[in-house]
Amino acid sequence: MRLINNRGREPRKLIKNMPVKIRLQRHGKKGKPYYWIVAADARAKRDGKYLEKLGAYNPNTNPATVELDVDGAVQWLQNGAQPTDTARAILSYKGAMLKNHLAGGVSKGALTEEQAEEKFNVWLQEKAGTVQAKEAGLSDLQAKAKADALAAEKAVNEARIAAAIPEVEEEATPEATENADATEAVEAKTEDGATDTEAATEEEK
Repeated sequence: MRLINNRGREPRKLIKNMPVKIRLQRHGKKGKPYYWIVAADARAKRDGKYLEKLGAYNPNTNPATVELDVDGAVQWLQNGAQPTDTARAILSYKGAMLKNHLAGGVSKGALTEEQAEEKFNVWLQEKAGTVQAKEAGLSDLQAKAKADALAAEKAVNEARIAAAIPEVEEEATPEATENADATEAVEAKTEDGATDTEAATEEEK
C-alpha cells in the first residue's frame, strides 16, 4: 500500500490508495502549447494540482522535444499509476515502459539486474541512432527546401527583369525618334550645301 503526502496542505493527513494517473498538463500560449508530464490524482482537473512533475513535452519542435525522469516514471508505474494514451506513448518513446517491463522480469527472477541493464542500454543506443537518422533526414529536407526556395525566387526576379525591359525600350522610343529626325536634318543640310558648292564651281568655270 502506497501512502501519498497531500502536498503539505494537511501534513498529518495521508491519502490511502489514491488513483494516480501519469498525464500531460498544458502550459504555453495559444497556438504554441507545451506540456508537463505529471503524476496526478485521477480525480483532479487536467491542469490542476499534481503530485510530482516527471518531465516536459514540447511538440513545437521537429522532432518533438521530450524530457523525462525515467526512473521516477518507472517508480510511479510500479506503484500502480496508470498513464493516459498520450503519456504512455511518450513513456514508451523514452524507454520508461521497457524499463518497467524489465524491472518486472527482475522481480520475477527471469532476469538479473545486470541483464536488464544491458538490454536497456542496447535499446537506448538503437533509439539514439534512429533519432539521429531522423534529424539528419530532416536537415537534408530543410536544406533542399531552402535551395528550392532560393531558385524559385531567382526565377521570379529574372522574370520581372525580363518583363521590365520592353517598357524601358518603349519609353526611350520618342527620344530616339527626335535624335533620328535631328540627324536626318543635319544630313539634309549637308547635302544641300554640297549641291550649292558644286553649282557655284560650275558657274565659275
